Amino acid sequence: MDESTWILASVTSTRDLAEIVARRAQFGDVIGLKGEVGVGKTTFARYFISARGGGEEVPSPTFSLVQTYAVGCGLIWHFDLYRIKTVDEVHELGIEDAFAEGISLIEWPERMTGHLPRDWLEIMFTWELGTPIRRASMVGHGGWCERLSNL
Repeated sequence: MDESTWILASVTSTRDLAEIVARRAQFGDVIGLKGEVGVGKTTFARYFISARGGGEEVPSPTFSLVQTYAVGCGLIWHFDLYRIKTVDEVHELGIEDAFAEGISLIEWPERMTGHLPRDWLEIMFTWELGTPIRRASMVGHGGWCERLSNL
């Protein structure tokens, strides 16, 4: 397991990180976005999707649970599992298709504990105590270990 931490002092920092990760991502990748409400998970996802060529608006999928975006020759699946109660509900969203053929951005991946693939990138967003500054701590699982060390 390899780990990397970025200081996100502004929205521009979040955009820069999302663009770097988007350049390294491949179809079939799973990227889990963890952190409390309002810490920047959806903002990261918006910049990631934009960096991959998604030109349309990227709303939070909190109520729809999943949104898809056509980019190049594939899809980005943006899941928000905040309201999910069981893993069975996740499977009803078509997550197996997303894992097989698209890039999956999953907000609240901890709702799928034990059901995530072996290879995935975990990004934990946290606030610096008493400041507007955030941290993005990234942990590579499986094949993402080596890729993370090259970010």
